Amino acid sequence: MRFVKTLLADHGSIRFIAIFLAGTSLPSLSLAQDSKSNLPSASLPDVTNNAPDQPRPTPLTREIMKQYLEDLKQRTPRIPLPEMTEDEKKAALEDPRAGTYEGRLRKQYLPESPTSSYLPFSGYAPNNRQSASRMGPPEPLLTLDYAFKVRLFWIAARANNCQYCLGHQESKLLAAGMSEDDIAALDSEWELFPEKEQAAFALAKRLTLEPHLICDADIDRCRPFYNDAQIIEMIGSISGNNAINRWKEGSGIPQSSNGGGFGSRDAGASSTEEHSYLTATSKKFAARRSKIVALDPSDASLMQASPTKFQRMPLESKEVVAAKLKEVQTRKSRLTLVDTQRAAEVMGDTIADGRVEQWHRLLAHFPVAGKRFADGMRAASTSDMLSPSLQSQIDWVVARQDRAWYAASLAMDSLKTHGITDLQIDNLDRNLGSPIPGMDDRDRALLNVAQKLCASPIVLTDKEVADAVKLAGPKAVTQTINYAAYRAAFNRIAEAAGLGRQDD
Repeated sequence: MRFVKTLLADHGSIRFIAIFLAGTSLPSLSLAQDSKSNLPSASLPDVTNNAPDQPRPTPLTREIMKQYLEDLKQRTPRIPLPEMTEDEKKAALEDPRAGTYEGRLRKQYLPESPTSSYLPFSGYAPNNRQSASRMGPPEPLLTLDYAFKVRLFWIAARANNCQYCLGHQESKLLAAGMSEDDIAALDSEWELFPEKEQAAFALAKRLTLEPHLICDADIDRCRPFYNDAQIIEMIGSISGNNAINRWKEGSGIPQSSNGGGFGSRDAGASSTEEHSYLTATSKKFAARRSKIVALDPSDASLMQASPTKFQRMPLESKEVVAAKLKEVQTRKSRLTLVDTQRAAEVMGDTIADGRVEQWHRLLAHFPVAGKRFADGMRAASTSDMLSPSLQSQIDWVVARQDRAWYAASLAMDSLKTHGITDLQIDNLDRNLGSPIPGMDDRDRALLNVAQKLCASPIVLTDKEVADAVKLAGPKAVTQTINYAAYRAAFNRIAEAAGLGRQDD
């Protein structure tokens, strides 16, 4: 065990290759752990480890947050993988990314659904050839600064307690020239940033934590500084951030030991150099509590870590839901939409049934990024382990908890198409915590993964994923995580724009 720990420390992102070549399957690898945790015992006494049936705590201060980021390097992944074949071992020697847990996970279980399609609105640093090779050609119509969108990504990851993504954004911001104190200010002192960025930060926080409360005022606050296309770009970027948060956390991907290769200002090639998050924090920010994360207001004693909870109101009555679905039929978008003919040209084969919906017209502002996101959604919907009926039920459940009424309206159409009765829909609203009549244990476990993951990336526990793997298999669980991630993004895009079903 001491040798394995040294191997992990000394070889950065190559550690997966060495382990696999030695014949050890990564999911079975674990270091000296707290008996109730999926993380090694922390070096700081205030860092609390979680049990398998508990969400990972949310660090409230920057110092404790850094310790969590560092500890996440030793995380045990959630989805089991088969042993590497000889061909995979050879490919891993040629391209280190091919041998990583995440690279193998995608290749094994998501061959037709690239997770890079979560982030087409985020862009990438001009000198980062790795990102360009993974994400394809850039969208020429994106106008917002890359580092600015990384700051939005940092805020979304902090709000979601996605410690994997948070670590990567820390590395990107440092490489972009931000100081430690600059990054710390993102968590607690927005007043140090320009007013236009503060407006965008508020939108990122609201869209991440409270998509059910998004309203005209959230968009109007941005209008003095950004035009409609730029607001759509921000919404697409933030929503994609929320998707990737759910993919990384849902799959239980360990933190990169090299900071994701973003720590260097010249990110043209993969770096295997060790990257530590345990950097010095100035006295000004060391103990200051976050103003982004959702805290537990009932416990004033919390100083370092807060129990991670999903704070959302109880679901509405059938009567209220019916009224909301009726209202969305005639709702007018808050943001400019592309005309129907142009949207049909941009979206092409994404429009499966021939009907151009308002979401097509919104994304068509960006022919490359919008089409790439739509293609990703479509690829996720072709998952061979998720029936169309189960997909429609996932759509409904996650749209309901987000109060994403446009998405809920589309989901209702899909439910009816697949023969789901009104009584079954009522059961989806009321009985997710208990057996649902007419649904087998396999689909119920997958629906629970999707519902918890969309509620908050960190609310889904290791045990719930393990239970679903046991009932449905690793491929079905991976496809569910990917599918749910897209739905979380779609809900936010549609509600931020206030889309409706009415044709112009």
